[in-house]
Amino acid sequence: MSARLSRGAHSVAGQVFALQAMIVVLLITAAALALVFQARYDSQRDARNRSLAAAEAFAHAPGLPEALLSPDPTAALQPLAEAARRASGLDFIAVMDLRGVRYTDSRPELIGKRASDVSRAVAGESFTQVFKGQPSDAVRAVVPVRNADGDVIGLVATGIEVENVTHAVEGQLPLLVGATATGLLLGTAGSALVSRRLLRQTRGLGAAEMTRMNEHHEAVLHAVREGVLIIGNDQRLILANDEARRLLDLPQDAEERAVGDLGLDPRTTELLASGRVVTDHVHLAGDRLLAVNVRPTMAYAGRPAGRVVTLRDSTELASVSGRAEVARSRLQLLYDAGVRIGTTLDVARTAEELSEVAVPRFADFVTVELLEPVLRGDEPSGTGVYTEMRRAAITGIRTDSPLQPVGDLIRFEVPTAPMAAALDAGHAVLAADLNAAMGWRAQDSQGTRVALEYGLHSLISVPLQARGVVLGMANFWRADTPEPFDGEDLSFAEELGARAAVSIDNARRFTREHAMAVTLQRSLLPRVLPDQSAVEVAYRYLPATAGVGGDWFDVIQLPGARVALVVGDVVGHGVHAAATMGRLRTAVHNFSTLDLPPDELLGHLDELINRIDQDEAGGWRADGAPNGDGNARANGDGHGSGSGAGGEDPEPGAAAGRTSAVTGATCLYAVYDPVSGRCRMASAGHPGPALIRPDGRVEFPELPAGIPLGVGGMPFEAVDFEVPEGSRLVLFTDGLVEDRDRDFDAGLRLLADTLSRPGRSPDQAASDVLDAMLFPVPSDDIALLIADTRRLEADRIAEWEVPGEPSAVSRVRNAGSAQLVEWGLEHLAFPVELILSELVTNAIRYGSAPVRVRLLRDRSLICEVSDGSSTSPHLRYAATTDEGGRGLFLVAQYAERWGTRYTDRGKVIWAQLPLTGGAEPQPPAPLDLDALEDMAW
Repeated sequence: MSARLSRGAHSVAGQVFALQAMIVVLLITAAALALVFQARYDSQRDARNRSLAAAEAFAHAPGLPEALLSPDPTAALQPLAEAARRASGLDFIAVMDLRGVRYTDSRPELIGKRASDVSRAVAGESFTQVFKGQPSDAVRAVVPVRNADGDVIGLVATGIEVENVTHAVEGQLPLLVGATATGLLLGTAGSALVSRRLLRQTRGLGAAEMTRMNEHHEAVLHAVREGVLIIGNDQRLILANDEARRLLDLPQDAEERAVGDLGLDPRTTELLASGRVVTDHVHLAGDRLLAVNVRPTMAYAGRPAGRVVTLRDSTELASVSGRAEVARSRLQLLYDAGVRIGTTLDVARTAEELSEVAVPRFADFVTVELLEPVLRGDEPSGTGVYTEMRRAAITGIRTDSPLQPVGDLIRFEVPTAPMAAALDAGHAVLAADLNAAMGWRAQDSQGTRVALEYGLHSLISVPLQARGVVLGMANFWRADTPEPFDGEDLSFAEELGARAAVSIDNARRFTREHAMAVTLQRSLLPRVLPDQSAVEVAYRYLPATAGVGGDWFDVIQLPGARVALVVGDVVGHGVHAAATMGRLRTAVHNFSTLDLPPDELLGHLDELINRIDQDEAGGWRADGAPNGDGNARANGDGHGSGSGAGGEDPEPGAAAGRTSAVTGATCLYAVYDPVSGRCRMASAGHPGPALIRPDGRVEFPELPAGIPLGVGGMPFEAVDFEVPEGSRLVLFTDGLVEDRDRDFDAGLRLLADTLSRPGRSPDQAASDVLDAMLFPVPSDDIALLIADTRRLEADRIAEWEVPGEPSAVSRVRNAGSAQLVEWGLEHLAFPVELILSELVTNAIRYGSAPVRVRLLRDRSLICEVSDGSSTSPHLRYAATTDEGGRGLFLVAQYAERWGTRYTDRGKVIWAQLPLTGGAEPQPPAPLDLDALEDMAW
């Protein structure tokens, strides 16, 4: 019974019944809703009419105008209004004045209260409305009351509350519901009778479904390109479509015959008769490769279950799959080529990567030849006939090869050879059979004969071109692979060569710029360190593999036997970074001649860089466009690292059209005094030095980091500490200790371990540091400066306190002469006495206490006079009539160098004389040194 109901529900008759029942329900529901809304509308309209009629009647009642004008309208009208309300069946009758204040109302508490929205009645218009508000929602009518002259003297409002109107409608609902239910039952019963009759006539099927079933049956039998067999439980073939007949070569009367009588091969017969379930079973039937699926069928109408077999010819699919696999492997090879070719920006290595990626997946041997200028990084000629190249790479499936080795010069002299033809045509050339390639064989008859005997039989020659310029040639050979190259291989080889050519061109351009930057960098770094005694120095500079940066170092000789040790870092790589480094190094040299303290020197350097940046930012590019805010600034890493790329141009000249700021440069400036053994240093965002004490302990003195140069806004701070005799100072850039695989702190620990080993000269220590710290492929420049500090021996120093009286000048002069005799420098007595006389006299006369004199015998003789004043002396020419002003002029004439430096408590005026003498001018007559004391500067 349930099965019959289920079949009927899914039949066309069941669907028709459901549709008719739905339509009946919708129609009856719509009719019921329409009746309800009509009843509500009629009730409201009736309420409006009743209210308006009652209001009009009451407003025109005799005596109403007089009652309104009486002293107590409420007393006169309230009983009348209530009687009229009960008689008319209304919910309220209210009499109001022109302001809307109620004289009467069904609710006594509302008398004296004002009604809203009565302006239209005051104007003389009667109206009805559905009022929503206090005290309740109602359908009301408002009518004006007129006197004998027609003037409005009051208002009458009547109405029925909305709730009562709704109750009236609800009273009609039972009748509506009853009528609706009756209509629904009648409509449903009629639909059921019609559907039952349709079900009996169609046996549960409709015409459309029967037509569709017939179409499906015809499609399965004749149109479907997949074989279908239906086999009964008795092993007889019930149905076979046209595709199954074709695939199995079945006879015309195959239906109703046993499977074993169809004349199939035993393996196919066994598969069809076994009854086992299989999925995509690959079965060989004759010369066809079939994919077979077997599924059981459900029992139906008492008939036993059978099975359905589908057959799909996959012979062509296997061939297509093979081609698709080849295409997939080629795409994978192109992807690998994009990843593996051009990883080092080295021209020769890029050529090797091209040969390695193609063997053995595409070719058995690959050779790459490049033009000589390309190997050097130069731009190759864009035109001309290329007859020879240098072999840059060779890779094969075997180590032995009949091809010429790397480094040999390969000539293309026969125009019909594949290599020469490819270069001439500008695209790849295929020689599928090398035995028939007469041009190739004629190029080198002996070599080609050996290659053919070795087994080389097919070749593709691809010119390597980038930007329309030939860079070289790639040759793909097959020997062990029996299949020759074909047209598809030719297209693939050309694509592979095009990708490799771009990488080779990038490496060439990088090689050229790298060489230019290295040349510029080394030309700007110090070639010879100054001859001085304060420190013994060793240094190392290594440019980054990925591009030269802006690291630099310097050793600057200062007055007073002191020495300045400098190391710096400019963020970025390339020519611009190297040029910026040169500008900074020159600026440091210039500022050091002023003998400024380290913190003041860095302050002046920072101010200079800011001024340069502002000038360049307001300038114009070479192409005529204003720079504005478009200046390219190097990207710093927060502490002056030079590991960033800095936005480097692919061509060295590409930066000619724009200016770049110097922001991001760092610098460490240290001044060591061998007399006092103290070191004063300041940092502009640069890592501090390492101090190796005589006992081998390694320390990193605390140093205020400061901000990088070019940022501005903050002063720099210097530290002063004593360096024990025999100590070693190590200055470095962060490229030595920091890289992608090692953080800064780990690098410092490794550096400390390396520097702690004693008994090595600075040069040996520098080599050991690089051996221990150097990265396989450094991404940043490395600058290393190692200085062994020395002290100036006590017997090379002479000092005197000078009283503040002119008579002390001669005593100091005599003491200086005596010290020179002790040092064996009697030949310098005269210029030294003259210089001491001038400097001491002026210190006493124009300076302030304390006044001190110091002589230092180093590689030159240094005379220093210090006092507590910061007054700066100036050299000038005195007129012939001047009685003074020639003091410093004479000092400048007799001294090799002289100058002034300021200290925390005053200044020091110094003069330096060579120990050998012989260069000083000889006076025409002996001078009275005592008389010189009266001269002033």
